[in-house]
Amino acid sequence: MNWQLLMTVACLGFLALSEQSLDFTYHHTQEMESILKDFNSKYPSITYLHSIGKSVKGRDLWVLVVGLHPTEHTVGIPEFKYVANMHGNEAVGRELMLHLIEYLLTNYQSDPVIKQMITKTRIHIMPSMNPDGFENSNILDCSSVNGRTNQNGYDLNRNFPDSFEINPDPIQPETQAVMNWLKQETFVLSANFHGGALVASYPYDNSYATSPDNDFLKYLAQTYANNHATMSSNNMCDSAAFQGGITNGYAWYPVRGGMQDYNYIYSQCFEITIEVSCCKYPNASTLENYWNDNRVSLIEYMKKVHMGIKGQVFDINGKPVQNAIVEVTRKQHICPYKTNKYGEYYLLLLPGTYTFNVSVQKNTIVTNITVPETVGFSAMVYDFQYKVNIGSPSLFPTNCSPNGDSNSSSILKACLLTILLRTALTFFVNAL
Repeated sequence: MNWQLLMTVACLGFLALSEQSLDFTYHHTQEMESILKDFNSKYPSITYLHSIGKSVKGRDLWVLVVGLHPTEHTVGIPEFKYVANMHGNEAVGRELMLHLIEYLLTNYQSDPVIKQMITKTRIHIMPSMNPDGFENSNILDCSSVNGRTNQNGYDLNRNFPDSFEINPDPIQPETQAVMNWLKQETFVLSANFHGGALVASYPYDNSYATSPDNDFLKYLAQTYANNHATMSSNNMCDSAAFQGGITNGYAWYPVRGGMQDYNYIYSQCFEITIEVSCCKYPNASTLENYWNDNRVSLIEYMKKVHMGIKGQVFDINGKPVQNAIVEVTRKQHICPYKTNKYGEYYLLLLPGTYTFNVSVQKNTIVTNITVPETVGFSAMVYDFQYKVNIGSPSLFPTNCSPNGDSNSSSILKACLLTILLRTALTFFVNAL
């Protein structure tokens, strides 16, 4: 037997395996970019790498998209996203995202669940929203604020337009990039990752009021915590204990200008905030444990984008209707949830019977629909069709998608007026 040849083959096989296996260490900006570009190069048919903008210091804000049609939206395929490292010194989530990408790509052909996930979902992953802050932070720094903010000194998770009070801080480049990104995609479900505690937090962050989707948002937080190795154990960190590993954001502490409220209120995207480590920037030797603790949760949470109901709204000619309001009675949002340019809507709901209100101009469809348990990777599909031709909707205010210079109380008043108008219209229609 040629032992030299056998050893050579074994070594080559080991090297090939090493090339496919991302190491458990912290990856700085250039390394992270190289890794993402390498993933894109190795899996060009199911990935799309792009930058949604620049940091203050000009670093790219990279997003890797994974899906059967990664470069563009496909009708009926929900958009999902994960965002990490918006606080630069909270570093574990950044590495979790890189390992999640690798896990999805390397298991695409061998794992039927992952294959279905990628085939039926368009997955957007941003490992770092604050690369400048990460480069300013220090390893083994568990509790300080060094590196938390962006290069201009602003906390990005306090920098978004707020529905409940005026946010006077100027919108930062990283924040504006995310806001622009949200306008370009029809995101349905999201989570953002932090460190310093071990808990899943759900909206609202800046109001004691109960959100109209409190049942589903709490369910999302429970999904992540219950599938995590230790999160639901309540008292894993000395700083705080959370019953079942979840909390309402405002009940923990109020956050003005937070990203999860902005997603949920202004962008029709359900989002929770996940704290994944007691120490913000722990030793790299612990990263493999963090990945093992979170891997199942990361996948199970993604599956929830396929719950509830989805479909399109058409006029009498079968033309998709953009900006039609599709909502459930007693679940009206501060800013109404509207169909996109394809006439699509996506509503995340627990199983049950709901009264749906579909409104555009002076036309309203009211119907009861029973939403079943989700089977496979698809929400219930239900299309609404009007018996009249629908022009460009103009009845309701459209300023519920604020730009950087139009936040706070004026938007809230307009959105509340919208709810009153829709409620009155529905009551009038039902009375006929």
